[in-house]
Amino acid sequence: MSQNRQVDQHSDRFISTLTKNTVAIILAGGRGSRLKNLTDWRAKPAVQFGGKFRIIDFPLSNCMNSGIRRINVATQYKAQSLIQHIQRGWGFLRGEFNEYVNIIPAQQRISEDWYKGTADAVYQNIDLLREGGAEYVLILAGDHIYKMDYGKMLATHVKNNADMTVACINVPLEDAKGFGVLAVDESDRVIEFAEKPANPKHMPGDTTKAFASMGIYVFNAKFLYEQLIRDAGDSKSSHDFGGDIIPYIISKYKIQAHRFTDSCVGAKNGNYYWRDVGTIDAYWEANMELTKVIPELNLYDRDWPIWTYQEQLPPAKFVFNDEGRTGKAIDSLVSGGCLISGSRITSSVLFSDVRVHSYCDVEGSVILPKVTINRSVVLKNVVIDRGCIIPEGMQIGVDLALDAKRFYVSEKGIVLVTPDMLGQNLYRVV
Repeated sequence: MSQNRQVDQHSDRFISTLTKNTVAIILAGGRGSRLKNLTDWRAKPAVQFGGKFRIIDFPLSNCMNSGIRRINVATQYKAQSLIQHIQRGWGFLRGEFNEYVNIIPAQQRISEDWYKGTADAVYQNIDLLREGGAEYVLILAGDHIYKMDYGKMLATHVKNNADMTVACINVPLEDAKGFGVLAVDESDRVIEFAEKPANPKHMPGDTTKAFASMGIYVFNAKFLYEQLIRDAGDSKSSHDFGGDIIPYIISKYKIQAHRFTDSCVGAKNGNYYWRDVGTIDAYWEANMELTKVIPELNLYDRDWPIWTYQEQLPPAKFVFNDEGRTGKAIDSLVSGGCLISGSRITSSVLFSDVRVHSYCDVEGSVILPKVTINRSVVLKNVVIDRGCIIPEGMQIGVDLALDAKRFYVSEKGIVLVTPDMLGQNLYRVV
């Protein structure tokens, strides 16, 4: 029986075999500078999302749900928060069964350089990947929100006898300037690739969209190692998958595209949920979407759960029911440990251990953990960073001209507030 027929007739069993023969590496070392001051003290994958999660939990959970239990997380920029989260929340795999989530910080394993690019981050840990003896390597970005069955992508890779497979998604043509843009033939073989082009090519038949790389790759392991070693010896290379590896191999080897629409989990009515929460506006919007009655991203899905670490805290509590002083939340997510005392919360996301004192009006706000909001505060369309103490009577999001003098105001009028902006030395250095 041919390998192709095995995929078609026994897909579930064969995909299970594939995932067991795969090692994953999640690239989680980036700052995410477009998130401005929100990543002053943490890497982008460590940023909190959705009331109790962190961004890194989504690719990690996708691996677990896909049956991939050998996972490496490459860290670099201000990684302490990320490392602590993974240690506390993802240490439940059993090494006796060759299952693990390994944290691999930049540590100059091969040269005196830190990670110089996405390909170099994998190259500097090539010995760790080789030790596992995996047939396939799955390379993931650690900074996107989505649900995806990587097993289906692996099946596409093997069925097409590809050397490398790239996961792709349709994006608006204007947004494609920030992605790697592909062109494919009728069999979805990649025939052209341009990294962040100034004038991206549109998709055949749709002049409004482009076919973009998601930064998710499957490689045959031996092929990957060969290309990484070759690229490392190229003094002109920036050692990046999109900028160097893919352009070099595209005309010499078989590069296959895998459409996200074929492996997106929980897609309904043409909704293939994937978010790059790389700006304050995008981050706020993605959190606000969760407050809808039926959000596009289902966090309550027991068939494909998103795992995380969360401190053990008491239930959220709402107190007082007096005239003008009622503790309540409407169309909002409120996590454990929160105490809402005589204030109104509307269309907001409150992470764990938030204290809201009386007579406050909080609307359209993302409140990260351990924030204290004192009496008579008004918050509208804001992102409040972890640990902030909002002074009594302060109004934020009401007068954007005033806010711009003391906080960061995004293009769409979302106000970011951090402890440093408030003069609170939560992350004191000297």
